[in-house]
Amino acid sequence: MKTVSLIKRSNGSHWVGDGFPVQSIFSYRDLARELSPFVLMDYAGPADFAPTDERRGVGAHPHRGFETVTIVYAGGVSHRDSGGGGGTIGAGDVQWMTAGSGVVHEEFHSPEYAHRGGPFEMVQLWVNLPAKDKMTPPTYQGITDAEIPRATLPGGAGTVRFIAGEYGQARGVAHTFTPMNVWDMRLNAGHTVHLELPEGHTTALFVLHGEIRIDDQRVGTAELALMERNDSELAFDVTDEATVLLLGGEPIDEPLVAQGPFVMNTGAEITQAIHDYQAGRFGRIPAAT
Repeated sequence: MKTVSLIKRSNGSHWVGDGFPVQSIFSYRDLARELSPFVLMDYAGPADFAPTDERRGVGAHPHRGFETVTIVYAGGVSHRDSGGGGGTIGAGDVQWMTAGSGVVHEEFHSPEYAHRGGPFEMVQLWVNLPAKDKMTPPTYQGITDAEIPRATLPGGAGTVRFIAGEYGQARGVAHTFTPMNVWDMRLNAGHTVHLELPEGHTTALFVLHGEIRIDDQRVGTAELALMERNDSELAFDVTDEATVLLLGGEPIDEPLVAQGPFVMNTGAEITQAIHDYQAGRFGRIPAAT
């Protein structure tokens, strides 16, 4: 049975631009090796925004060497990037952007959501790329809620949406460069959840709402339980109706050097990324039509 390695709480809160009030749950500064292949997680919200016709969000900024995964629980996000990718997602949808060799992108509240206002909540993950794929061309995957496979857990324990990875006959729709699971779970109080996961992989459970109890430890709202990598069976109790994001994956056992929006393998590669961005080699976001 998998046991708890640590319970991680927020590193504090800050604003990303003027549209995303985030709690930094972990980053490459504290748990990069332990949570590989995941290198950062920001939890935005829950928050309420008044209706507006102004753009709220964060303007053009670069990335290289990893992927961003944006999961919207409430509200809406519009994305555009220099690789030609982009789209608008709402509650239940996912944006999976591979920055790869370098991309400039922007993220704003969707015009529809900004106009109506209301609740806003999302998670953004940074997913590392192995050295051989860090310079892959940028790509964008817009995944709608309707495209995400679902399964019901035994005994009425809840439901799972498989964004990435697989379990039994269910296969997540996101393309990934290394094996990983990103599962959105809605769990019913008073049940025990049993899962069989790959031994040796990273496994973590992030609680957005509610409460679970695992290895005799309580994990509540905006807290993350990181499990030991040994064993393959995971079991936990749902003590209060909960929304839980399961993160799992094969660790990338390579050197990691990160600075700001760049995640590479060496300091020289970070320096090169800065030079390439400053020289305009990441391209530009096309003008809005």
